Amino acid sequence: MAATGGTKAIVAALAANLTIAVLKFVAFILTLSSSMLAEAIHSVADSGNQILLLVGGKRAKRAASEEHPFGYGRERYIYAFIVSIVLFSVGGLFALYEAWDKFQHPHAIEGDFWWVPLAVLIGAIIAESFSFRTAIIESNHVRGKQSWVNFVRNAKQPELPVILLEDLGALVGLVFALFGVSLTLLTHNGVWDALGTAMIGLLLVAIAVVLALETKSLLLGESATRDDVARIRGAIESDGTGIIHLKTLHLGPEELLVAAKITVGAAVSGLEIARLIDAAEDRIRTAVPMARVIYLEPDVHRSDLPSQAVVGGTGS
Repeated sequence: MAATGGTKAIVAALAANLTIAVLKFVAFILTLSSSMLAEAIHSVADSGNQILLLVGGKRAKRAASEEHPFGYGRERYIYAFIVSIVLFSVGGLFALYEAWDKFQHPHAIEGDFWWVPLAVLIGAIIAESFSFRTAIIESNHVRGKQSWVNFVRNAKQPELPVILLEDLGALVGLVFALFGVSLTLLTHNGVWDALGTAMIGLLLVAIAVVLALETKSLLLGESATRDDVARIRGAIESDGTGIIHLKTLHLGPEELLVAAKITVGAAVSGLEIARLIDAAEDRIRTAVPMARVIYLEPDVHRSDLPSQAVVGGTGS
């Protein structure tokens, strides 16, 4: 993901959610609809999440230090994980609590402002659709031929998958709220409003769990994609150099660590080994520009060793 694209999607979602949150709170005050309150809190949680993503992106750009020699790229993963926690606790659990309370004490939506929640929800659906469209357009720039499920599961950059799932959840949640409010107005039975609120809560909890699982994997440390590993392997082997083992690790969304043990001839001088390593590093960076930290360890072809030679180590 280009940082500009991710930031554009975040800002679009933030602007939509802040505006919608105010309108939802107004609708709740006028009607006391639990679905409207759950949706208002949902929009506040989403707005906070988008601010967290912007903060995480900014902090991740700090230069490496002696204490953190590989930089701060993973802060973007940390803030994305915090987003999942906020969505679960503030959004999902609050909506479920509100639904339980309304099931115990249901009340109809009455008064002269019965039309307000319908107008707000329809307007919010339109606004969220534009935000979702922006996230889709920005994601398509980097998604390639992947399915949407694979894109969310495999993306190393957390912002766009988070915004995609949040916007999708917001749209579906608005439909649930519209369902609850509409049936409450038609039947004058507040149980439908409580049911819509419960559906919103379950939806947010499910999305939060998916986000938590995906960002946990990134926090633990993921390797490069299969395509990038293949490009790195091809770059090393292009001049006949062999690979004993190869390991990769994302230090951040756009920074990759590459560590490999490569083979050299037994008679090759130290100067020639240094030249071979430098050339291999250049080829790797050309093939995969995000490979910014590269460690290559030379080892001798076992077939080049004299039969009586004793070599320490296990080749690992």
